[in-house]
Amino acid sequence: MPPNASLTILEQARARHAERAQKGIQEDSINKVRRTFYKSLPVPYPSTFLDPLSDPSSIKVNRIDFKNSVLSEYKKCFAVVLDDVLSKEECEDLIKYAEMSVGAHGNNPVPQEGESKSEIAERKALTNPEDNGWKPALVNAGRNYEILAVHYRNSDRIIWDQGEVAKRIWKRVMQAEGMAAYFGELEGEEYVPVVGGSAMYRGEKRVVTEQGLNERMRFLKYGPGQYFKEHCDGQYQSEDGLTESFYTLHLYLNDSAQVLGIPAGSEHDSADLLRGGATTFHSVRREHRMDIDPKIGRVLIFQQRRLLHSGDEVLSGTKYTMRSDLMYGFESTDEHEGDQDGVVDFGDVDM
Repeated sequence: MPPNASLTILEQARARHAERAQKGIQEDSINKVRRTFYKSLPVPYPSTFLDPLSDPSSIKVNRIDFKNSVLSEYKKCFAVVLDDVLSKEECEDLIKYAEMSVGAHGNNPVPQEGESKSEIAERKALTNPEDNGWKPALVNAGRNYEILAVHYRNSDRIIWDQGEVAKRIWKRVMQAEGMAAYFGELEGEEYVPVVGGSAMYRGEKRVVTEQGLNERMRFLKYGPGQYFKEHCDGQYQSEDGLTESFYTLHLYLNDSAQVLGIPAGSEHDSADLLRGGATTFHSVRREHRMDIDPKIGRVLIFQQRRLLHSGDEVLSGTKYTMRSDLMYGFESTDEHEGDQDGVVDFGDVDM
């Protein structure tokens, strides 16, 4: 394990800042915790967008067999890869709609009578934004507080809060063979690695919310040299405490050279082609790894407890993904979600 693995991301960032400051290197933005709020503009999209598939058997299901892999320490953990959940056109539209949610492509907010200074500033920030609204991804430092820590997380992000689109994506996933049965209720020994033994001993039964996915969709954009270092995903909890997440969902929005089988330097290679950028599961001591390569329309779902993973460095091209959380409540609880981004725990692997 790295020597600073026991530190939180915030502690790492501040320690790194102090060390570099002693060397005369100034990085004022690194250790500033900032209060953040995210606003999504209404986005017009077709009523048929992401309708259920007419032939669900087209979705290919591959549950990861950790037991018989180099990561056998995760033998009781859950992860599954679903291919062909969305089409190429749907993925391209999702990227465009996400950009529109922050004012790109002419989807500018309309001035309102009696706007305050802060409302005017907010509207201007959402009017023809630079780089179609993509901004550096921050790391959670507590509810509504974030920090820039590019040594650890280096990518751009758009946050789009849109419950109906999230629900439609989840309905697609539920069409895949076995997914509705597995994710519907978390009860029994099979789910102890997911929710923890104490919850099971208390007799708690978790049920997936009607919407399924957290409405907070985080669209991520990685260019050459960008990455997300090893971490375990923290749980996303609603402000009222009625719902929380137990699984992460990644939706890959473009293809990589790895899945296309295009060798570097071959006649079909190009600087624009995504190379690298896998989602990588790591053994606790970082001795072994398993790569899930980006493929357009592919969905990766994995439990948030225990599974140490990273976003591998992009070597060329651009990687686009969407990340969200699968939300659960107690058997009689209705869905109600808050506004925070999920917490990320560096190397916090509960064995």
